[in-house]
Amino acid sequence: MAVEIRMPQLGLTMEEGTVDQWLKQEGDEVKIGDPIVQIQTDKLTSEIESEVDGVLLKIVAKEGEDIPVKGLLSYIGRPGEEVGTADEAAADPEEEIPAEAELNAEETFAALPAMSGGRIKISPLARKTAKKLGVDITILHGTGPGGRIIQQDILKKAEEPAAPEKAAPAEPAAAPAGSIELMDGDTVVKLTGMRKTIAERMYRSHNEIPAVTQDVKIDVTKLMEFRKQLNANRETKLSVNDFMLKATAKALKKNKNILVSLDGDKIIKRAHVNLGMAVSLDEGLIVPVIKDADKMGIEELSETAKDLAVRAREGKLNMDEYSGSTFTISNLGMYGVSSFTPIINQPDAAILGVNTIQSELDMDDEGKVFKKQVMTISLTFDHRLLDGSAAAVFQQDIKKLLEDPMNIIL
Repeated sequence: MAVEIRMPQLGLTMEEGTVDQWLKQEGDEVKIGDPIVQIQTDKLTSEIESEVDGVLLKIVAKEGEDIPVKGLLSYIGRPGEEVGTADEAAADPEEEIPAEAELNAEETFAALPAMSGGRIKISPLARKTAKKLGVDITILHGTGPGGRIIQQDILKKAEEPAAPEKAAPAEPAAAPAGSIELMDGDTVVKLTGMRKTIAERMYRSHNEIPAVTQDVKIDVTKLMEFRKQLNANRETKLSVNDFMLKATAKALKKNKNILVSLDGDKIIKRAHVNLGMAVSLDEGLIVPVIKDADKMGIEELSETAKDLAVRAREGKLNMDEYSGSTFTISNLGMYGVSSFTPIINQPDAAILGVNTIQSELDMDDEGKVFKKQVMTISLTFDHRLLDGSAAAVFQQDIKKLLEDPMNIIL
């Protein structure tokens, strides 16, 4: 009997994956352990291996398609063996949803098709598609086994012309998807994988959190000289980012009120200083996490940060190395950015933006002009959890450490 290959759940928060590339084609022989398809999640790209010997009988999920966890990808079996149709595959596995949960309180329906015992029978993929396309599943007659609503039912309903509605005063509306006029040479690429997840999370964070950003200027002249002295006889150099990570970890240990998260009507006080570190990839940003950063010396912290960054760019991090942050740092200093407003990496309460180091002229009490090196740090915080004064105290503690760098490593 043919074996179904389904979308695996590669992390606790994974809901779907994108089929990136089929490494085997229909009719190809496969053996146990052979990579058959490459999938993209919000954090990484992985290969799914065959668990049986046989032939790839049918590919159900197309390249570029988003498939929910446990959704059907393909069949492997004996040559010539018959398997289910693509429509049946899309409808399986079955998910039953309470009918009352789908009903609008202001509307009534004469009948609820595709129901058994008061529950709507619908596949997860069909339900997700219905939500995206705005299709009311309570008025559909499913064509799947037992009257189950499948993907094809949703797509067919979505193509039907909308019923005329009573005229209402016109209101300004956002431009619908696909309304941008394309010009010669433009290329359209589907929003998928990591980029799609980043877009969704940044939009949610920006809209859910009353965020405030505070900038503090720091004199890093002594820090730059101190770093130069330490690196003079070192094979592996300490970066400015290493000092930022260590100073931030020490300041967080002192200011535990910054390490909080909001969960509904509850505040979670975090016990660990787990630093999320934004790392740039071609596909977008990922945030590997340095666990218990406050317990590390600057050399261990430097080695850990560099290792995470390298393996993140190579796609070799484990799922648990992306999770569990209690505070995040985003460093754009190397790009010459002098100030920016970082968006909070939920469920953290704050994120620190690190900016470029610039030379600046100043004057001492005797009127003598001198040059110094300065850097601005930009702290964005959730105003539901933190007040401006608490955020400012935290920033001042970072400032004191960076302006007297010996204290960073003590």
